[in-house]
Amino acid sequence: MGEAFRGLTIRGKALLTVGVTLALLALLLGEKDLLRVAILIGILPILAATVLARSRYQIVASRTLDPIRVEVGQTARVTLRLRNLSRMPTGTMMLEDRIPYTLGERPRLVLERLLGGGTSAVSYSVRAEQRGQYDIGPLIIGLTDPFGLIEMTRTYPSSDHLTVIPRITALPAIRLPGEYAGNGDNRSRAVAVHGEDDAATREYRHGDDLRRVHWKSTARTGELMVRREEQPWDSRATIAMDLRTAGFRGEGPSSSFEWAVGATASVANHLRMGGYQLRMVSESVDLAADATGQGTVLDHLAAVNSRRNGSITAMVERLRRGDHGGLILGVFGLMNDEEALQVAALRATGSACIAILIDSSTWMQLPEEARTEADQAFQRTMLALLRAGWRVIPIRFGDRLDHLWRSLATGPQGFSSRAAMAETVSGGPR
Repeated sequence: MGEAFRGLTIRGKALLTVGVTLALLALLLGEKDLLRVAILIGILPILAATVLARSRYQIVASRTLDPIRVEVGQTARVTLRLRNLSRMPTGTMMLEDRIPYTLGERPRLVLERLLGGGTSAVSYSVRAEQRGQYDIGPLIIGLTDPFGLIEMTRTYPSSDHLTVIPRITALPAIRLPGEYAGNGDNRSRAVAVHGEDDAATREYRHGDDLRRVHWKSTARTGELMVRREEQPWDSRATIAMDLRTAGFRGEGPSSSFEWAVGATASVANHLRMGGYQLRMVSESVDLAADATGQGTVLDHLAAVNSRRNGSITAMVERLRRGDHGGLILGVFGLMNDEEALQVAALRATGSACIAILIDSSTWMQLPEEARTEADQAFQRTMLALLRAGWRVIPIRFGDRLDHLWRSLATGPQGFSSRAAMAETVSGGPR
């Protein structure tokens, strides 16, 4: 009640002042009729404060986001729903939802009137130009009585979370090296345990073509089995992301690190859509998400930051500890010779390895001599990976991943010629 009186508007204060003044004047003059008018005028703000104090605690508010996860540059819709549990109508309400400034200006919405027992909904849009995880809320509701005599505010402390993931680039569909976990060592182990027929089958899933039923395996296992054909149900891929601040250049959304984050998100989305069981590894995390996951990797990438004390060694050790075969796809910044050799040695595990190698020095304007040295260092890194059997996509400022992705389909011979070229540019073997 006290808070309601502190929320008197100019109109309310004026009315109360007039009522008190007229009451004093009526007492001095002995005018009973004037006193009645003074009481009527003065009691209006009191009645308004009483009504508002009772009704303000009977408004229920909720918030929904659609969708709860968007890409950079996309729009999310925020809907506020209010319900008046009181029998009495409200006056005008001012709604203000607290949002980070990176999502735009704070919305201020006006709801003219909410009837007793009634509900209403208002919406606004937010758009983020930077990836991140953002809190939407709390909601602040400013209430006024129907006469505009009292203004009060109520804060609804609950908040909702909007995840803004990196902008995803659609990559062309190509056959990747080591695409099926059923190939190579993994397939040999499966054949040794189950036999050739069983290794090429899986359990029936709703929607499978009945013409693919493998009756021999079905009879052996007692479960309906179908031929795998070329469906990569068991394909596995590990995405390794370099987080070292030293490996990247530039600031903000245009930095080479942000390019790397976007590339990692694009690759993760491409592989997940292709049915891969995904694992993402950096020096600080080891995340697993299967093909039906709801964005575990992408949610992580929404908030990932580079690390000043980052270490290639820590990332390589984490990769080796949890090695589960399949494809290894790394997104790397600049590396020195020792770091490049550590990464190159991962190929010895027998996995197919792809490197998206970012020449972060091209994000800078360098003198001619420094540019030559930077180019030679980058070529040495690329050569170390190519010699070890990695397939390498070199990235320079302005390159688009979707344009270069098809180079992975050129086969080993194309990367052999690239290794020869890298050796020439780097000054020959060392």
